Amino acid sequence: MTLWLTGVAVGVLCTLGFALLRVWHGPGRADRMMAAQLSGTAGVAALVLLAPMQDWAALDVALLLALFGALAAVGFVKATSSDGGGDPEEVDIGADTPDPTDRNADD
Repeated sequence: MTLWLTGVAVGVLCTLGFALLRVWHGPGRADRMMAAQLSGTAGVAALVLLAPMQDWAALDVALLLALFGALAAVGFVKATSSDGGGDPEEVDIGADTPDPTDRNADD
């Protein structure tokens, strides 16, 4: 069983290597962030697969890595939005375009 888990973990680590290449050579910031999310997920998967062989100590590290991956995604969205609010589709209040939800704009 441990040989099978080790083989699967090595396969997951190979995908981690390809994801890191995508982070390095990604065409855009969003592509790089998605590759970073993939590498975090692959790291969590590898640690969960190797946890039974290490007396389950790696499971705590895997949970922390998953938490940091989620926080990195939130930080990326907040950094790429125009005002740092986190919603990239939000209409800027100070913009010259009228608010489409304002029904009294013609008055």
